[in-house]
Amino acid sequence: MAIADTLTRLFRHEAAGGVVLMLAAAAAMIVANSPLAGAYEALLAQPFGFVLGEARLVKPLLLWINDGLMPVFFFLVGLELKREFLEGKLRNRRDAALPGMAALGGMALPALIYLLVTRAHPELHQGWAIPAATDIAFAIGVLALVGRGVPASLKLFLLTLAILDDLGAIVIIALFYSEELHAAYLLLAALPLAVLALMNRAGVHRIAPYVLFGAVLWFLILKSGVHATVAGVLVALFIPLADRFGSSPLHALEHALPPYVYFLILPVFAFANAGVVLAGMRPADLIAPLPLGIALGLFLGKQIGVLGTTWAMVRLGLARLPHGASWTQVYGVACIAGIGFTMSLFIGSLGFEDPAMMNGVRIGVLSGSAAAALLGYLVLRLARAAPADAPAEAAARPARA
Repeated sequence: MAIADTLTRLFRHEAAGGVVLMLAAAAAMIVANSPLAGAYEALLAQPFGFVLGEARLVKPLLLWINDGLMPVFFFLVGLELKREFLEGKLRNRRDAALPGMAALGGMALPALIYLLVTRAHPELHQGWAIPAATDIAFAIGVLALVGRGVPASLKLFLLTLAILDDLGAIVIIALFYSEELHAAYLLLAALPLAVLALMNRAGVHRIAPYVLFGAVLWFLILKSGVHATVAGVLVALFIPLADRFGSSPLHALEHALPPYVYFLILPVFAFANAGVVLAGMRPADLIAPLPLGIALGLFLGKQIGVLGTTWAMVRLGLARLPHGASWTQVYGVACIAGIGFTMSLFIGSLGFEDPAMMNGVRIGVLSGSAAAALLGYLVLRLARAAPADAPAEAAARPARA
């Protein structure tokens, strides 16, 4: 019983999701560079699927993980976004203005740095969005490891920024990382969407019908050429916040899914996608345009974009710093926002199919994310020990009405 209680407390810790992801990534790197590397690659390449009449869906295990499991993660993100817009931090546009603009700056600058580094290599340009993403689990985990001394308002700022960053990533995937579109499947996808809308309007409280028609929608969207993760977000938008009995299917799902997402789906994704192959690697490979562009985008682009946009918003009187936070602490959070990991690896898998290219993506994502996490952690730890900067109230001008 004591062991069970210890494990329960461990998995409930804010940093647990990030730690498990880190362990899964480390395991992937060890296996990919061990005698088991061949079996590891063969397993991920093993085809699975089903055939129903003329409909055929057969994919390697790696794509089942990326196209089948990851939509569940995006479903959870969609639930969080809907709740935040309806009753949470994003309901008041003024409260969302600062993290929203910081998220926008934190996506634009990394993409720009990446394109500058890879400007002489057009074949790499499709990876521009890889360093634009922030990993919620890792970012919140690092912040939790800092411990006391970080204002609750700053945690809220980072969480809101990361959620809006995920929203931006969803839009980018839908617009720029979809394959050739098949109109027939897109038209058919309107049918389960209509059924989901009718169930939402009727206040259907059972989860099973949403899952059933969501699975149909996932299949049709996958076959249409639009990336399947979009289906996860669309289904989430139709889950009722409140049903006719006064309960909340959305809250129930949002409470039930995180253990499966953060301790099963995302670690499986990390294990399948983070296996950097070191054999034959030279020091020059670490600063090749692809990994260098990603690493600099995450490490420099994120902190410059987030901190610079935040400073401009406060300086212009359009927003206030999070209550009780210093500029040093805001800088630390801006660094932590450079942890791309899950989302960056995922976008990288959409942009590059060549194994050698993906190895470069992994190197850039892991090195850039690790550097951002370490710097952010150190800055926030030092900010705890040092006297506070000018308090937020004094540093910020009154926000305009």
